[in-house]
Amino acid sequence: MRQTISSGGLWEAAVGYSRAVRVGNVVHVSGTTATVDGEVVGVDDPAEQTRVALGIICRALEAAGARLEDVVRTRIYVTDIARWPEVGRVHGEVFGAIRPAATMVQVAALIDPQHLVEIEAEAIITE
Repeated sequence: MRQTISSGGLWEAAVGYSRAVRVGNVVHVSGTTATVDGEVVGVDDPAEQTRVALGIICRALEAAGARLEDVVRTRIYVTDIARWPEVGRVHGEVFGAIRPAATMVQVAALIDPQHLVEIEAEAIITE
C-alpha cells in the first residue's frame, strides 16, 4: 500500500513531490517550511517558523493515519546555527516526551531566502 498526502503547497505539483508518503506502517514527511497559503510565516523568527512547520507536519501525519508519538526521526535544517536554541526549544516543546532521533544542521540556503528552518520527519505506526 502506498498513500500520498498533499498539503496543497505551491511547490508540490511543480517539483513533483508529496507532503508525505505512507508505505505500510512507515510515513515519510517531506522537508517542511513555515509557508502558509504561499506566504512565509515568522519572517526573522526561527522559533515561530519551527512551530508552524511542525504544525504542518502534524497535520500531514494525521492525514496518513499517524500521530506525533509515532515519529522516530526528525531532520532540521537551519540557515543560522547560532540560533539553534530557539529552534531546539520549540522542537523540545513538541517532542520532549517522544524524543525521536534528531539531527540539526546548518545549510547555506533554503528555497526562499525568508525560510530559516526546514524540517523532515519519519514515523512508524505501531498501533
